[in-house]
Amino acid sequence: MSEFIGTKLTMNLGERSYDIIVKSGSLENLYQFARLDRRVAVVTDSGVPAQYAQMVADQCKDAHIITVPQGEASKSFKILESVLRQMLEFGMGRGDLVIAVGGGVVGDLAGFAASIYMRGIDFINCPTTTLSMIDSSIGGKTAVDLGDTKNIVGAFWQPKLVIVDPDTLATLPRRHFINGLAEAVKASLLADPELFAIFESGDVDAQIGEIICRSLRFKKNIVEQDETERGMRKALNFGHTIGHGIEAVKGIKGRRTVGLFHGECVALGMLPMIESKALQKRVRAVYRRLGLPTRTTYDKEKVLAEMLHDKKAQGGSITIIKVPGLGCWRAETIPVEGLRPLLGIEE
Repeated sequence: MSEFIGTKLTMNLGERSYDIIVKSGSLENLYQFARLDRRVAVVTDSGVPAQYAQMVADQCKDAHIITVPQGEASKSFKILESVLRQMLEFGMGRGDLVIAVGGGVVGDLAGFAASIYMRGIDFINCPTTTLSMIDSSIGGKTAVDLGDTKNIVGAFWQPKLVIVDPDTLATLPRRHFINGLAEAVKASLLADPELFAIFESGDVDAQIGEIICRSLRFKKNIVEQDETERGMRKALNFGHTIGHGIEAVKGIKGRRTVGLFHGECVALGMLPMIESKALQKRVRAVYRRLGLPTRTTYDKEKVLAEMLHDKKAQGGSITIIKVPGLGCWRAETIPVEGLRPLLGIEE
């Protein structure tokens, strides 16, 4: 683990670039990597241990902590407006900074607020969950939901810096820790057989630094080639088309406190997209080893209806990502009716 904890990756996007620091203790040493001598809005949520946002605020010259309620329901216009109003009341200007401290919801919300406040101000992402460290913290996708439709209103707004401090995972409930690994399994299936081998027979806890770094390297390489999802970045949607449909119907969100987390839904959404039965069997074994679900019951027609709302479904067709074998993938555009057999709906 030690060789990976202490890694610096650089995202190169044409004329712009930013660093991704994977280092134990980096959150309490944020001042070494970022300019904090300005007004800083530290956005977090009620589920994140308060000491993390306070740790960041204490390093700033002038900071205001904005805490939103925990959960996907905070990715709403109402909460976005509240965050923006607090930024305005704090007197933030164009040279100031938003720092997200939390999981994917916080990163998406704070990043979007930064992208539209005064037409765009600096943003730093400090992910504190496995899911956000491995996936959502880099790439610049920011968004809120509109009703039940996820991430439909948003912007591409790249952070100035990403700080991944694996020490913060110590306070993460086990199910949340495992939930985030689904996105790393996704990366391994698409492009990294060595990472898949860790999930099959390695020590996930001891090798979490390597898992994070390998996943980030994979996503970084894709985003550098296709920042705004015109082509190969669509590979990152592997498992998400069906996954988002399942999440809309069975996900833990709003007042629904029992159900499936995002990563668990993506894990289920990947299985029908794996064309090799032998690989599908191996993936199910990995899920059992990790503690991810291998199956669930749901109203298939309801899930299909949600999938048709997906922003990737346009003009009666949808692009899905299939995995024919370990470490390779292809995009396939099918009529939306072609989703029925993938869900196991009889014609």
